[in-house]
Amino acid sequence: MNNLCNSSRLSVTLFVRQCSTILTSGIRERGQCGWLSSCSAAQQTFQRTMSSGQRGSRDSAGNPVAAAAAGTGLGAGSSAPPFQHPHCDRAAMYEQPVRKIRTKGGSYDYDLIVIGGGSAGLACAKEAVLNGARVACLDYVKPTPTLGTKWGVGGTCVNVGCIPKKLMHQASLLGEAVHEAAAYGWNVDDKIKPDWSKLVQSVQNHIKSVNWVTRVDLRDKKVEYINGLGSFVDSHTLVAKLKSGDRTITAQTFVIAVGGRPRYPDIPGALEYGITSDDLFSLDREPGKTLVVGAGYIGLECAGFLKGLGYEPTVMVRSIVLRGFDQQMAELVAASMEERGIPFLRKSVPLSVEKQDDGKLLVKWKNTETGEEAEDVFDTVLWAIGRKGLVDDLNLPNAGVSVQKDKIPVDSQEATNVANIYAVGDIIYGKPELTPVAILAGRLLARRLYGGSIQLMDYADVATTVFTPLEYACVGLSEEDAVKQYGADEVEVFHGYYKPTEFFIPQKSVRYCYLKAVAERHGDQRVYGLHYLGPVAGEVIQGFAAALKSGLTINTLINTVGIHPTTAEEFTRLTITKRSGLDPTPASCCS
Repeated sequence: MNNLCNSSRLSVTLFVRQCSTILTSGIRERGQCGWLSSCSAAQQTFQRTMSSGQRGSRDSAGNPVAAAAAGTGLGAGSSAPPFQHPHCDRAAMYEQPVRKIRTKGGSYDYDLIVIGGGSAGLACAKEAVLNGARVACLDYVKPTPTLGTKWGVGGTCVNVGCIPKKLMHQASLLGEAVHEAAAYGWNVDDKIKPDWSKLVQSVQNHIKSVNWVTRVDLRDKKVEYINGLGSFVDSHTLVAKLKSGDRTITAQTFVIAVGGRPRYPDIPGALEYGITSDDLFSLDREPGKTLVVGAGYIGLECAGFLKGLGYEPTVMVRSIVLRGFDQQMAELVAASMEERGIPFLRKSVPLSVEKQDDGKLLVKWKNTETGEEAEDVFDTVLWAIGRKGLVDDLNLPNAGVSVQKDKIPVDSQEATNVANIYAVGDIIYGKPELTPVAILAGRLLARRLYGGSIQLMDYADVATTVFTPLEYACVGLSEEDAVKQYGADEVEVFHGYYKPTEFFIPQKSVRYCYLKAVAERHGDQRVYGLHYLGPVAGEVIQGFAAALKSGLTINTLINTVGIHPTTAEEFTRLTITKRSGLDPTPASCCS
């Protein structure tokens, strides 16, 4: 018996060492995604090993002992063994065999039905299964009205949002880099130009691979995927409209995670001839001269990469640029785009779109200040005027769920006004519409429902980036919001322009490379918000976001030694305040 125990312990020890080898080598060989896959596979094997061994062990009092403790020689009161890897979930690694599952009642088909196969819904569904729930996930994409575009599982981010947007943004940056390379001594052919069809095919191939991996992941995690459009019959019943016919299914709990789709203006020709970002990333022709209607982050990002790819975008602005963002930074973003040759039609709204005999689109619009009307001809009209929550098909009145401006209001627990129905992601009212927010909120909700957790989603101080040609990233309060919340006399703004080293040789414009810290004026000078306009903005702001969430102060910031020469270090050099009136332009890069 002793030999058998020793042999088992030796097997576990060798396995953990092997796991460690996989983890350390995986990051070198495959990068983060492959590394996490290795970690996940190793984790599953470890759980199977422990399940066949001491998962059911009990202490001297007859109480169950967690598998981690039993398998490592730790007693019931001991903590799990230290696991230092930053990207592996220590709790999942050692504590999953013992789960607290909320008592389920009633004879329902499922414990949980998630409506929506995007970031929030998938995260919630998979986490619920890990915590012992029987889960189904409904997902259905209505084709777009103009081109009939539709896509696979994964939601907006994977199919028509973050992922294809970032890939096309990267394509435009690469084109810019090719031309800059000549200044650095590379022999570059002047005839280099992008191939739109090849770019679209490459982007779509990647998206389809993610769709496939997502379907396999749902199958492996025992989430039943239902490709159907769900609508409520009552608070515990819905009808799923499938290709094969209607199917009625019941659940104790529902999570609504249907997200949103782009809006269309109510003008002649909008639906017939205009497209949205839902169509752009799979467009089967070159966009050519494009009118982008809307100056939110989607409109500016699309206009930015279209310009970088050699097309002719024009941005129509109804009121302000980047509503909801710091307005000084927003105007700098717009100015940097105008400097690159992207025209902005200010204070203008479209009146109609007409298709001409040659296939081009005649657009008429009006200036809302002067009343003057104008027109021009474009190859493509792209609507980017906001997004609408997909509540119409759900028949929410049947379930008694309240709606506010095509979104669903929820409390701090993501609960709607109906006890067993929750909502997460872009469909909820008044919260950031961002993929990482949706994923974390979905996971935390599932853990509260089925894992005994009490942790709530924190929607404050969420970092984000606008992937315009010169990128803009921020975390925390805008200058306007800080003044509104604390008063102008209690807010200090530290700011500065800077010159990225890599911009010098190709003589790129540094006119709009700018950053600022919005902070408390007195006392510890806690930082309320950080704003950065410049290269790789998202990579720069992410670490500072963690610092801000941890109570960053100006004193800590300026006494942090920067990494030189980087643009991120400019945050550690912010000593000039707006109130001082001093020139925030640096004299040199090294002083």
